Amino acid sequence: MPRRLNCNRAISGGNLFSEADTVANKLNHRRAKIQAVIRVSSGNFLEMYDFMVFGYYAAAIGRAFFPKGSEFASLMLSLATFGVGFLMRPLGALVLGAYIDRAGRRRGLILTLALMSVGTVSIACVPGYASIGVLAPLLVVLGRLVQGFSAGVELGGVSVYLSEIATPGHKGFYVSWQSASQQLAVVFAALIGVVLNKNLSSQQMSDFGWRIPLLIGCGILPFLFMIRRSLAETEDFLARPRHPEMREIFHSLAANWRLVVLGTMLVTMTTVSFYMITAYTPTFGSQVLHIATGETLAVTLCVGISNFLWLPLMGALSDRVGRTPVLVTFTALALLTAYPALAWLVSAPSFGRLLGVELWLSFLYGSYNGAMVVFLTELMPAQVRATGFSLAYSTATAIFGGFTPMICTFLIEKTKNPAMPGIWLSMAAALGLASAWITRNRQPSRSALKPVGSALAESSGYVRVEEG
Repeated sequence: MPRRLNCNRAISGGNLFSEADTVANKLNHRRAKIQAVIRVSSGNFLEMYDFMVFGYYAAAIGRAFFPKGSEFASLMLSLATFGVGFLMRPLGALVLGAYIDRAGRRRGLILTLALMSVGTVSIACVPGYASIGVLAPLLVVLGRLVQGFSAGVELGGVSVYLSEIATPGHKGFYVSWQSASQQLAVVFAALIGVVLNKNLSSQQMSDFGWRIPLLIGCGILPFLFMIRRSLAETEDFLARPRHPEMREIFHSLAANWRLVVLGTMLVTMTTVSFYMITAYTPTFGSQVLHIATGETLAVTLCVGISNFLWLPLMGALSDRVGRTPVLVTFTALALLTAYPALAWLVSAPSFGRLLGVELWLSFLYGSYNGAMVVFLTELMPAQVRATGFSLAYSTATAIFGGFTPMICTFLIEKTKNPAMPGIWLSMAAALGLASAWITRNRQPSRSALKPVGSALAESSGYVRVEEG
């Protein structure tokens, strides 16, 4: 009897050790996943940080790099420069996206960070128009073009990477951190802006203060390179028996052009709302509503925090209830409330009203985008996932999102109605709603939430390159 008891104790002890090992393995696995999310999202931070800084200081940058005429002309030229970088995104999506689908996620993401760095340094260090004349705006535009080319695939590459390392049933939550990392850049850039505006005069900000955030971006480049170089390739990519040639990638994209169009429509709601509530807010608040610059930057800071909270929450919600309910609900809400909210704001502009409206629009953006980005990775065929995602996203950004500050400024100037940005956002919401409705029967079921690229291709007659 004692011998049997000792045997049972040994077995019990073995089970305890086995359970302890299992718990330890799970903790190590979770820690590795968190580290991978941080590493892959680091370049996203830089991309969005640079774009936000340019948007925040559009007026000062316009005065520094363009001939002095009217304030409106300088601002429009600056916002056009902000938007021109987005025109390179579709080209970057095709060229660099195909490279990522062919050579691997890790190598492609390191390349995009290197190209982005060139643009960052060039814009931060170029002398003003008063010093080198017409060469100044030319160099700034060139820097923006390089940034746009690399950014064309940065977001898509990160989203695909996160979708491929996600644990089953949590893909929406994982992929949402791509957008969430950008919100940290929004918060960081806005926080720097608040500090600078408190410590420097308006003249000092116009003369040199706007360069400080850009130089800070240059300073963090070495750390971002170090972090991203430690990335491992995704198991999903390594497990494929072969990877498509460039010719095959472009052929598959051409055959699946309807997917790209539907994806572009989905992204329009995201990109217009995002740039409206972040990059355009300081300009809209100070130039149109005549609210103090420090207060508009504080609002943008709050918007970034709000976005950061809503994105992963709604990404996780879409894992539970499906993508369609989330996409349809929040595009419909944006369509119905965007213009009334802006009209209420401009009827009696104040810090409190601006904050309230921007937080409402942030809720709509974060909720919609939390489900949209992961669905876009599921919509594209696996062999061209990075290219297809990036082309759809960059096309929407180039046509709609990147020029949102400029379009809003133009609409207000021509109509004399400061609430016109609400109409622009409603149009974007209508496109997103239409695409979400068209794809409502082609999205993952709540139980499986598996990629639907093949199902969509089969049901609509699309041709796609077969895996393996």
